[in-house]
This record gives sequence, C-alpha cells and structure tokens, in this order.
Amino acid sequence: MDSNEIRERFLAYFEERGHQRLPSSSLVPNDPTLLLTNAGMNQFKPYFLGEQSPPSARAITVQKCFRTTDIDEVGKTSRHLTFFEMLGNFSFGDYYKSAAAAWAWELVTEGYGLDPDRLWVTVFETDQEARDIWQDEVGVRPERVIDRGRKDNFWSMGVAGPCGPCSEIFVDLGEAFGASSDQGPAGNEDRYLEIWNLVFMQNQCNAAIEPVEELPRKNIDTGAGVERLAMVLQGAASIYETDTLGGMVARAAELVEKSYGSDPRVDRGLRIMADHGRSLSFLIADGVLPSNEGRGYVLRRIMRRAVRQARLLGRESPTLVHLVDQTVDLMGKAYPELLERRDFLVEVATWEEERFSATLRQGLTLLDQEIGATRSGGGKALPGSVAFKLHDTFGFPIDITMEIASEAGLDVDAAEFESLMSEQRERARAARTTDIDSSVTDVAEPILAEHGGTEFLGYEHLATSARVIAILKGGLAAVVAGEGDTAEIVLDRTVFYAEGGGQVGDRGLIQSASGSAEVIDTHRILPGLTGHRVTVNAGEIRVGDEVEGAVDPDWREGSQKAHTATHIVHWILRDRLGEHAKQAGSLVEPGRLRFDFNHFEALNDDQVADISSELQHRVFSDDGVRAYETSYEYARSIGAMAIFGEKYGDFVRVVEVGEYSKELCGGTHVPHTSRIGVSVITAEGSVGANLRRVEALVGRDGLGHLERRAAALEKIAGALKSTPDEAYERLEKLLETHRDMERRIGEIERKDAEREAVTLLENAVDVGGARLVVARRDLDVDGLRSLAQALRSKLDSGVVVLGRAGEGKANLVVAVTKDLVERGISAKDVLAPGSSLLGGGGGGKPDLAISGGPNADRIDEALEASARLARSALTG
Repeated sequence: MDSNEIRERFLAYFEERGHQRLPSSSLVPNDPTLLLTNAGMNQFKPYFLGEQSPPSARAITVQKCFRTTDIDEVGKTSRHLTFFEMLGNFSFGDYYKSAAAAWAWELVTEGYGLDPDRLWVTVFETDQEARDIWQDEVGVRPERVIDRGRKDNFWSMGVAGPCGPCSEIFVDLGEAFGASSDQGPAGNEDRYLEIWNLVFMQNQCNAAIEPVEELPRKNIDTGAGVERLAMVLQGAASIYETDTLGGMVARAAELVEKSYGSDPRVDRGLRIMADHGRSLSFLIADGVLPSNEGRGYVLRRIMRRAVRQARLLGRESPTLVHLVDQTVDLMGKAYPELLERRDFLVEVATWEEERFSATLRQGLTLLDQEIGATRSGGGKALPGSVAFKLHDTFGFPIDITMEIASEAGLDVDAAEFESLMSEQRERARAARTTDIDSSVTDVAEPILAEHGGTEFLGYEHLATSARVIAILKGGLAAVVAGEGDTAEIVLDRTVFYAEGGGQVGDRGLIQSASGSAEVIDTHRILPGLTGHRVTVNAGEIRVGDEVEGAVDPDWREGSQKAHTATHIVHWILRDRLGEHAKQAGSLVEPGRLRFDFNHFEALNDDQVADISSELQHRVFSDDGVRAYETSYEYARSIGAMAIFGEKYGDFVRVVEVGEYSKELCGGTHVPHTSRIGVSVITAEGSVGANLRRVEALVGRDGLGHLERRAAALEKIAGALKSTPDEAYERLEKLLETHRDMERRIGEIERKDAEREAVTLLENAVDVGGARLVVARRDLDVDGLRSLAQALRSKLDSGVVVLGRAGEGKANLVVAVTKDLVERGISAKDVLAPGSSLLGGGGGGKPDLAISGGPNADRIDEALEASARLARSALTG
C-alpha cells in the first residue's frame, strides 16, 4: 500500500463517519507561540480553546509537520525526521474517547489489515476510563494495554495551550527488531513502533506544561504518521526504505554515486540529504526563505546541512535543486503547491546553495585549522570565538560547527559563543533603541475594567460627541489637563483611528465648553482602549466633560489612500514574484507607504517599473473597495489574507479591493481606488536577509514627486538645449563626445608623461649602481602616480620619488624597480619619513606607495627626507 493509498484510505474512512475533509495548514502557523507547525491540531487550537467556532464538529486532515527538535538526530537513526505527514481526525466537543478508540482500532485492523495480535495500546497511568474502553469496549486483551507515565502518555504542544492524556497504538515489528517483552513498548521501543496517538484534549496547560484548568469542552485530536504506517504496511526495514523517503534516498545516492546500506557513514549522509531535501522543499513552498533568524534560520540550517553532507560524500556539483525536483515528483500529487511553485523552489534552493558554496570552502579550511590547533594543544573544546567567527563571517550555523567538532572528538565552548552572540544582539538592540513614553498599563487597566472599551465610530464618521472618562499625564491619572499640557485623553467613544496594522493614528481636535486640545496621535493604550495624545491649546479639559472630537479630514484621507494602495502593492508583489512575497511589516502615513515583504533577491529596474505601472493601472481602474464583517471561517474560505501573529475571534473585518485583493484588516480605506490618485513606487531595497522593502507616494505627495521630477527634467533639457523628450538622446551624444575627448586627452597626457619621463631620466642621479629620480611636479595625484610608473618602467634599476602640493594638500609617490624590491628596498619604507612631514598617512606595495597630508608647505622637506632614505638604502 503506497503513501497515496494510506492517506486516501484514512480520509475516506472518517469522511464516511461525518468528518469534514480540510486541507493541511501551512508550515508557518498563525500562532506566535510556535515557530513551525508541529502537529495536526495546530490549526485547530482556537477551536479547542473556545476562541472560535469550528466549521464542523468533526474534521480530518493530512497535515504537513516540522519538528526542529529532531534535526540533530536525523541521519543517526532510521526513524527520526524533521518533516513528516500526520493523519488526524478531530472532534470539537462532539465524540470522545469511546468513539475515537473504536474507530482507530477498526481502521488499523480492518482498513489497513494489521493483525490485532501485533498491536499494543498504551494509556496514561491515571486514565482508568481509557483503559476500560480499550479492554471492555474495543476488546483489546488486558495484558496488551500498558500504563505509562507523563513523559510518554500526556500530550502537549510543547508550549502553553491545549493538552491532555493520550493513548498510543504500537505495532510489533518482529524479532528482526529485537527481543520481545511482556511490557511491549515499555520494554523495547525498537521492536514496538508507535503508529497512532489518540489525544484526549481536555486541559489547558501553562508554560511549564502543567494542566491548570479544563477546556470549555472535551475534544479529540489524533495523529497517525504516514511514514510510520508506510513502513509497517510496506514491510520496510525503516522509514527511509518506504516509497517516498526511499525515493529520496535513492536520488541522493545517485547524486553522490554511493550505495545505501553499504557504509554507516554513507547511510547517515544519504538520510540527511533525503529528509532535508523534503523539508526544505515544503518550507520554501510555504513561503519560508533562508535567513539568520527564526524559521528562516531553520531552513538555512537544513539546506546547509544537506549541502555539507553531499560535499562529504564527494559531490561538488549543485545538489539541492535535484533533491527539490525529486520531492516534487514524489509528492506533488498529494501537495499541489509543490507543483505550482516548482520553479520558485528551484530558484531559492539554487540561490542559497550558490551563496553557501562561496564560503563553505573558506569556512571549512578555518575550522579544520582551528580543530587541529585545539587538538595539538591538548584542548577538549573549540573556542566559542571560532564558532562565532564561522557564524558571523561564513554563515555557518552553530549546529554545523558543533557537529563537525563532535566528529573530531571536540566540544564547542557554547557559553563563550552565546556570550558573543548576546553582545552582538545587544549592539543591534542599542542601535534600534528610541525614546518611548513610559507605560501606562497599570493605570489604564482599571479604566478599562470600570468603563469598558472605547467604541470606535470612525469607519462611518469623522466627528462625534463623547465623554472624557480618563486623563493621563506622565503615566499617572489626572483630573484636568490645562493649557500647554501634554496628556492622554480617553473617551467613551471616538472617531479617531488608533495606530494599528501599519496605519498611523489619526490627528484632529477635541473640544469642550471650557477648552480645546489638538490631537497629535491616537494609539491603543490597551487592547480595546484608545488613547488620544493631545496638547491643550486653550482652556482646560476635565474628566467627565462632554466633548466634540473631529478628525483632521486631510490627514485621514491621506492615510486612507496610502492604506488602500498598500493592499494593492501587496497583491501585485505576490502576483509578480510569487505567493512567498508576503507582508513582513508596513507603515502607512498620509501620502506615503512603506511595505516590507519576503523575497530572496533584489528587484531589477524593469520589475520596479512594472510594479509601479501596475499600481497606477489598478488605481485608475476605479475598482470598488468594500469592507465588511464576517465569520473568520468564511473569510479564510474566500482566501482573505491574515496578518501573521494576530489573534482573531469568530468575526473579522475583511477589506476587498476589486475582485483580486482580500485581506483581514481593521484600517481605513478609500471607497474607490481612483480616489487614491497618482501612485508611484519611489524606492526598493534590502532591509535584512531575504527581506525587501518598497516605498511609494500617493495622492498629492505622489503628484508632487512627479512634478519635481518633471521640473528637474525641464532644467536638464534646458541645459542640454533640448526638449524633455529628446533630452536622453542628447545626453547620450554628449557623453559619447565626452568619452571621446577623455580618450584624446588621455593619449595627450600619456605622450606628455613619456616626454616628461625622458627629461627626468636625463637628470637622474647614479647611486650605488642604481638610478634615483627626485622631482616635484604640478600634477594631480593620479598624474603623479602615472608619471612614477612610466619612469620606473624605463629604469633598469632605480627609485623614483615624486611630489606635488596645492589646495592645502600635498602628496608623495615612490616607485621601486623589481630588482631592488628583491634586495629588500620597499617603496613604503622610502615613503615613510616624507609622509610623516606631510602630516598624513600612506600605504601601498613594496614597488609603489602613495601618501598625502595637509602640510603642503613642507613638500620640499618631505621630498628630501624620502630621497635621503632612498640614497641610504641604495648605498647600504
């Protein structure tokens, strides 16, 4: 039974039992507590916690999973993987232990045809209910149901969140895998392989993975590994000999021209290449790009680990692209995103391998030298400073350095490495530090508790009446804000948009019968509580006052134009560059936007021009912009993009631009794209590893930008005595004329230099069998260098010392013929005394050195000082 059949049989079985078939979620979870999706239940966490309502009470998935904890173990054993597939059936407050156990047993024994006599079941040691169900309802022999402790049979995500006791189904693989045990898996886990874990999700765990309370309802979360089922059902000796992973191993073996099963060292390398080849393909397909942080670092680490193994096994040619192709060929049917993004996967893999290959040899050379030095000195650990240099200069993940050191019998001074990394992070943090107002959280929480959140009316209105419920000054509660005061005013309702989703806060006025205040910023003091940062410009405003709040309409309109343009830019980038070009940060201000996105290379001029042109085209298309509230599930079902890390309830706000852009967004927008007006991309650049930024101006700011460009072009055209349309062609002709004149002048200067050299050579002095030329000439430093080189080329053996002075600066140039350099006479040494007199520095090579300094009035002394040293060297 191949892996495709294993997946489909599972899905069909539970579909017949009322489960809704749902797609695998991305390996990038919408959960800031997780780096990568590591279980089938991750996407359902809001349902288990009661934060959202599920689309169906029963669900089934085949989930892509990645577990970073096993990276170092991959290759060492025949069971560990980073990427794997998890079959799962889920109940959100519907059926519970009895049905889950009965269905799992029926599918395993009848659906997959496994002999019940080969099966064992484990239960959590205090879960008597589960034990009774397996024995009395399912019919498992009592001696085949084993109690195990918290480490084995209590499941959590590894972080705070849903958790609960679990039962696991094991298969006896037979004598070839070790001795039997009357305790089954508790006695020998090499022989007894876990194939299915049934989690009874009933608790909420804290960060210490301790159950602290019960969930709103009892749930079922099961997980059966496709690779492990394939191993059992295909009679394979390991998961690396099943259809998909076996195909990856076979391709890796072809690439390095080695056989699997003949050499443990080779087998380890082939397993690493096979697993990591699959993993990197799926990570890239889900939008992860190599970087030095977070999930990008995980990707870079496995990519470089795979490349290194290929190099160790003798392959010098590109490797990753072939592993990507094999992954797509083997798994593209089950995961169409691999087929759809094949070219992109190949491009990223090729790009990263080329970058790493450029430094791999240098890094390995340094590492080999340092390992040799440590061992010869009797050391047991490689210095952390070496590991840090390899990481910082050569891009070696610390894990690779530790792995290579371990192979040489050495540890790595991890404490020193981490200390150096901490210092680097602190320097980066200090460079980013800005002045931040003191927190008002402690004062604000009681306000929220007493009055509730601030009602926002700003989507429909720009002005409203309201009541002042609190005033904060200097982080403390106050009763009144008087003229000249800067304070935070909290209203019971507001039309001012609080900074969020990249959009800056609104500005405007708050007025009462006794005073007036200018709103200079609006922000969220706490979730649900809006703060209006104001300067009181007349009278006073008190707690309890009835006020009128009015947003500056020009400020709001400018922000709306920029925000809608940001959504369009996001769509264009993903359309032009690929689905991976997702938002990684944004700033929306009146008239301008800044948008950060994931991409692995710079955009060329044609791409930037195309994006800018498409932006303007979409704006002038006058597409409608529609915002509405709907259920989170419906929003996701229509493809609305969510912001990573944001928490969403059952109802969300969707902003649609035309028929193409759909995003979950709480910002303000124009009603039609044509209201944006002129829109132009003004900049594109890098802001980090595989992180790009575009900037744009819109509306009046965009028009002003184009007007300034047009005015500059008019001036250029006027200076060229041309029209703007013909200015470029005219400039090209002038530049060609200029280049031709430079060539002619260069030829004249060369001939002049040759004539000058002849004259100077006639006046050269014989010193110790060589010739010495000393002269001062009115040339720039490049001319002086050219003259010195011309003189040297005409000398069989000699030293040239030339100087110039002018415009408050002087220079010396010394040239030495090759035979004298071999005798130990260096141009840098000859230059030194003269350079010191000029008050500057110098540098160069033994045959040619140049210096400069501000003491132009001492040029003659400097020339004589260097000439004196030259004479001494020639006669010494």
